[in-house]
This record gives sequence, structure tokens and C-alpha cells, in this order.
Amino acid sequence: MVRPLIFRTFHVSQSAPATIEEVARLAQVSIATVSRAIHTPEKVSVSTRQKVNQAIAITGYTTNAMARGLRLGRSNMILVVAPDIGDPNFSHILAGLENEARAHGYGVLIGHTQNEPLRGMEYLKFLNSGQAAGLILFTGTLPFGHQAATTQLPPTVGVFEPVFNGGIPYVGVDDLAGARKTVDHLLSAGHRSIAFIGDSRTRLAYQRRREGYEEGMQAAGIEPKRRIIIDGDGTVESGRAAIEQLFMRDTLPTAFMCATDQTAVGVMLGLSARGYDVPGDFSVTGFDDIPQASFTQPPLTTIRQPRSIIGRKAMALLLALLGGERPEDQEILVMPDLVVRSSVGGPRQRSL
Repeated sequence: MVRPLIFRTFHVSQSAPATIEEVARLAQVSIATVSRAIHTPEKVSVSTRQKVNQAIAITGYTTNAMARGLRLGRSNMILVVAPDIGDPNFSHILAGLENEARAHGYGVLIGHTQNEPLRGMEYLKFLNSGQAAGLILFTGTLPFGHQAATTQLPPTVGVFEPVFNGGIPYVGVDDLAGARKTVDHLLSAGHRSIAFIGDSRTRLAYQRRREGYEEGMQAAGIEPKRRIIIDGDGTVESGRAAIEQLFMRDTLPTAFMCATDQTAVGVMLGLSARGYDVPGDFSVTGFDDIPQASFTQPPLTTIRQPRSIIGRKAMALLLALLGGERPEDQEILVMPDLVVRSSVGGPRQRSL
């Protein structure tokens, strides 16, 4: 355990800017150690790094160091642009991003577009002014609404959602493999009439999940005309809407394979409103394993994204780009896990 610093004989000046010498004296280490703790923290012990960070926080040296970096045209901040910071996936990926950034002396700025792509242009100021050295995109689209902007971006990595036609390196879950695990699980339970809910022309992750569904159905010998694919945007409401749409048809699936957990929640709510039971009457699966997935009734069978791992790998790739390295692969895909809960059962003959 790191002991708290004692300040009885040291007074921080309130008028003059803090210096690295003051940080070193307060932390009781050398100036060289302070420099390593800031710029190459992985080379400094955890206890020493904590003492230096405490001293930096008290003296305000971090602020001054950032200001000097801006004057020199350098920054130790990474801009993270996200469409919805309330998305249950965001916080866990952000934790992985931030932990990796901090370990290498970088901080994180968050830009929230509120699902409005043009709001991304507001964050140009951080890039144009040199306040951000690199960019992490959660949005799946270039933040400036124009393909030509790609060449003007600083080192950039897409995460969680591949950047549509952006040519941007990407780190995320293997959506196709995860979807294949799901459809194989439903097939092994005896289902042959499986609906995929959540296809999208603009969300590459959802497209890949549909492709995994198609591959699994094809491998099981289920003809395309027997496959049911419904569009969706990943929300609870899109799941409800899919149920209304399908109940207008003459035939229904025995299972629903949803592109997201939130869509699956909407499907289950729609079925419950019509008096049907999951998994007694229909089976339902999701994708992502958001925290609420284990608390639905019944608990949701889904695909778990290793979110903190994705965050760490994405930041490590961005830092490598900042260091002048070029990635061997444009995509780094992390294998997901199937989480089996209680929302899948065998198909049931129904009179609807």
C-alpha cells in the first residue's frame, strides 16, 4: 500500500507555475523519475507512479505540462467520439481505453454526438488546435460527414462499430463469429424457423451479425426462402416493431435472433404483451451481454463482448500509430463468448 505524502515542510506556491523540480521534491524522487512517470509510466513502479501522480495533482504541474505541449504543437490527449454515452457498452470499453492511455501518459477527452453525425464537426476544434493527438471513433462514421476528411485526420482507430467506408483501422468483437455461435445454439435446440431481427444498411456490425446468421442457416441446409430477416436499429422499440410486423404474417418463427440485447428486450416485451411465454412459446437471443441481460425475465441468452479488452487493444493500436508504426491488419477482432441463460428452449407447436 502506498503511504500518503506528508506536506508539513513543503508549501506549493499559489502564484508561480509549478515546476518539475517541485514535483520531484514533493514526491521525494529524482527529476528523471518524474519525467519517466509522465512519459513512459510503464517503466516506473506502481508505488512510485502513484507518489508522482499525487504530487502532480497537488502542484498543478499536469496543467502546466499540457500548456507547454500545446505551445509546442504536441498533445497527450486522445479524443473519443461516441454517439451515445448512455449505451451500456460504452462505459466498459471506455474503461479499457482510459486504463491503457493512462499507462502510457495519455488522457482522454470525450465528445458526445448524441446520435447526430454533424455534431462531430464541433470536435474539429480539438484536432485543429492540437489539443488532441489521436482519435477513437465509436460512431461507425467519419465525424465530419465527408470521405475526403479521412486524409486530414490524425491517427484514428474505430472501435465497437467499424467505420463505414472510412478506411480506418478497427478493433472490435468478431460479429460474424458471435452470430454464428448464436444461430448454431438455436439450431442445436431444434429450431429451424429462426428470424434475424436488426438488419441494417448502414451499421456494419449488424450486417456482419446477419451474415453469421445466414452462414449458420446455410450450413444447416435451410433455404433462403425460409429465412426471416427484419430491419432494425438496435433499439428496444425496433424489437417491439418487429413483433408487430411478424404477427401480421401468416407464419411465425419459433426463435428470434436479435442483433442487440436491447432489440431482444423489445422482442420479449412485444411477445409478453400478446400473452406469449419465453422460452415456452418462443426462444429469444441477444448480442452484447449488457448488464440488464441477466435481469430480464427470463435471463437472456446472448453473446458477450469482451469490452475492456477491446478498449485496451484499440488504445494500444492508436498509440502504436502515434509512434509511427503501421498496423499489419486493418482489423483486430476479438472472439466473443456465448452466454447461455434461460431464454432458449426447444420449438413448440402452437395454435396462434
